[in-house]
Amino acid sequence: MNKPPIIWTNVLFFSLTFLAAVTLVPWYGISYGFTSAHWIAFIGCMFYAGLSITAGYHRLWAHKAYNVHPAIEFIFALGGAFALQNSALHWSSDHRIHHGQVDDPVKDPYAATNGFWYSHIGWMLRDYQGDSYNDYSNCRDLQRNKIVMWQHKHYLKLAIAMNVGLPLVLGLLVGDVWGMLLLAGLLRLVLSQHFTFFINSLAHIWGSRPYTEKNTARDNGFLALFTYGEGYHNFHHIFASDYRNGIKWFHYDPTKWMIRSLAALGLASKLKRTPVERIEKAKAETLMSKTQTRLSKLPLAQDKLTLLQQEYDLLLKKLQNYCSLQKQVLEAKKNNMAKQCEQSALMTQYHELEAAWENQKQAWLALNARLLKASFN
Repeated sequence: MNKPPIIWTNVLFFSLTFLAAVTLVPWYGISYGFTSAHWIAFIGCMFYAGLSITAGYHRLWAHKAYNVHPAIEFIFALGGAFALQNSALHWSSDHRIHHGQVDDPVKDPYAATNGFWYSHIGWMLRDYQGDSYNDYSNCRDLQRNKIVMWQHKHYLKLAIAMNVGLPLVLGLLVGDVWGMLLLAGLLRLVLSQHFTFFINSLAHIWGSRPYTEKNTARDNGFLALFTYGEGYHNFHHIFASDYRNGIKWFHYDPTKWMIRSLAALGLASKLKRTPVERIEKAKAETLMSKTQTRLSKLPLAQDKLTLLQQEYDLLLKKLQNYCSLQKQVLEAKKNNMAKQCEQSALMTQYHELEAAWENQKQAWLALNARLLKASFN
């Protein structure tokens, strides 16, 4: 089978920028040195480019996870051009196809099933998309967005202006244009791009799958450190419209924190959150499937499978009861009945069901751990 033609522009761009970053930046640092101002600018530019992709391209435009003020959209559009990962329209179109056809070696633009190299960067080095490259029929909503279309129309000019102009201005401010072009321009560009690419590659290879095993996406807290919170990828692939990726308070997800901050300032609204019941049910189903698969390979496992099913059914029942009452409590508080609600029998029942659910959850986890441990002995 003949491979699509090589896109030499992309091959040369990625190769030369990488080689320049690993040679010129260290040479300049050793020869002339970088000041704290250089490094502060570098970190600031990294976050600006990175968050414009994660909060803008990804969670806002590709997944419509929240709404934001046009001024913030404009800032994201410029930051996306700064990140140099194609226009928001094209990026979102590719990403929506990825979610709809995840892991399909032909239809998924950066399918992890084609290997690390392909999903990381190889998919951009050959003309795999062919005539469908400019097909944005899955982004008709974005084609009605004036800022998205303005950026798409003027993308090349904006990309050059941002990647040369911003480091140039910063360099003039600190009195070292070349140093700033190398650090906040070149090195920032290479790292920012590859950190995003890690989500398509490493986040589909390395990590855990607590929410679903129907695709290769993984949760990886370490990757989240480099990707502004995007490392919780298994969660994201099953609950793509959630504005969060890291749902625990201790999960490192600066994109989530920024969106929340924008909402607190009145600049973002309609933040979509997946109901707790759906999240917990997905985790329970996945763990149930793992344990069942393991036990089914063992002789005389029927009694254990029956016990597992009984505890699973009880878990879901208590979860449903708890979440149903939780909705009533939230509705009461929303209707300015918070004080009465806190003192009511409804709240007492709510705390009882919450405790029952938590106890059953711990018992369920302990049972799975015990059965899985026994299966390895």
